[in-house]
Amino acid sequence: MLETVCALAIIGLVSAVLVPAIPRGTSRTAFESYAVKIAALIKQDRQYALERGVMTETLIDPASRTIASGASGASVVLPRDVGFSAVLARACRGAPADQSIRFFPSGLSCGGSLILSRLGFSLQIRVNWLTGGVEIVPGDAA
Repeated sequence: MLETVCALAIIGLVSAVLVPAIPRGTSRTAFESYAVKIAALIKQDRQYALERGVMTETLIDPASRTIASGASGASVVLPRDVGFSAVLARACRGAPADQSIRFFPSGLSCGGSLILSRLGFSLQIRVNWLTGGVEIVPGDAA
């Protein structure tokens, strides 16, 4: 009986030391929720441009892994274990636009695509340049 108690105590100590050391990654549900949050932020900027009649930008910074609303200042910061890339217009209506998605008062946009990937699965958040519509579609992992 004493050996069993000692063995359980040793297992408990080893578990207490090793469990915090196991890296925890972003779950599939959390990964998908990041895509939804980003799409909602982009849609909010489009809606702001339509309602206020002003150009609005969603700022994209792949280096800091941040997507920021030009209307509200809200942002989404992606964790390091989520791959992130952006395909954006280099110029939009004659002005450089390689770090943003612009929405015009008419609802039109310069368009773009944000790609999130994690463990062989990816999602694309696409902004249609003509309609300004935002959609989330599965894509090939990068």
